[in-house]
Amino acid sequence: MPVDLERIDDLFRVRPGRKFGLADHDPAWAGDPKEPEKKRREKAEQFLAADVEELARMQELLWAADTWSVLAIFQAMDAAGKDGVIKHVMSGINPQGVEVTSFKHPSAEELDHTFLWRCMKRLPERGRIGIFNRSYYEEVLIVRVHPELLAAQRIPGVEAKKKTWEGRFDDINAFERHLTRNGTVVLKFFLNVSREEQRKRFLARIDEPAKHWKFSASDVAERGHWDEYMAAYEAMLAATSTEHAPWYVVPADRKWVSRAVVAAVLAGTIGQLGLAWPEVTADKKQAIEEARRKLMAE
Repeated sequence: MPVDLERIDDLFRVRPGRKFGLADHDPAWAGDPKEPEKKRREKAEQFLAADVEELARMQELLWAADTWSVLAIFQAMDAAGKDGVIKHVMSGINPQGVEVTSFKHPSAEELDHTFLWRCMKRLPERGRIGIFNRSYYEEVLIVRVHPELLAAQRIPGVEAKKKTWEGRFDDINAFERHLTRNGTVVLKFFLNVSREEQRKRFLARIDEPAKHWKFSASDVAERGHWDEYMAAYEAMLAATSTEHAPWYVVPADRKWVSRAVVAAVLAGTIGQLGLAWPEVTADKKQAIEEARRKLMAE
């Protein structure tokens, strides 16, 4: 089943220069409502399986070609399903070809560097796929909602004002342009979960002892800042979705939707890179035939 990347772009990609509002993106979107949900889910799972298989093939080709790398960034509110998306979409990929980095609160050493520094160290090398579970975008999200975190960075003359966030947007756009100019494909996914669905998932974690390890009281406390976070996300998505490093607003209330969308974007985008298997030289072919003769003679 071929990936209809153009259709996905029309639905979920944030286009630079166009008016953008999160209110125009339904977290519960799940395809044509005229079709029974069971049938829609079955289709999505079929697409996911096909795209996971295609991703495995593309990752091997990416590794062999050794020209491009891929960086996929995931941002979301808590319980939006980032871990599940990464687990399911990357399920068929050779572990040697992918690296997942989950960024937590910055360390003292990281706070003594620029806000991009700790992410720069984890960028994927050519031929590999890098996954950022949260990223430098936290610096215009949680730091914007909690400006005391900005003060802890001790940057001379920097205050939690509009010009600071606009400056960071500029820095991020320049950084991502640098990456794409040097052979790194940058794809960014905002898993758009609704406040009500987040509440249900938090309650599920509380009600099921096996999920208690996932629960943090601070997650519930952050719900009190929901509107502030949505405003921060909206500003970030509008300012940093570019032609070279696009954002996708992925409906996340139904996990089968978000997993299928992310897999399709990754498989479709890598498939458009024009990757080719390395050409085997005449000398290499001769060496292969010589090896064959030796093995057959044993």
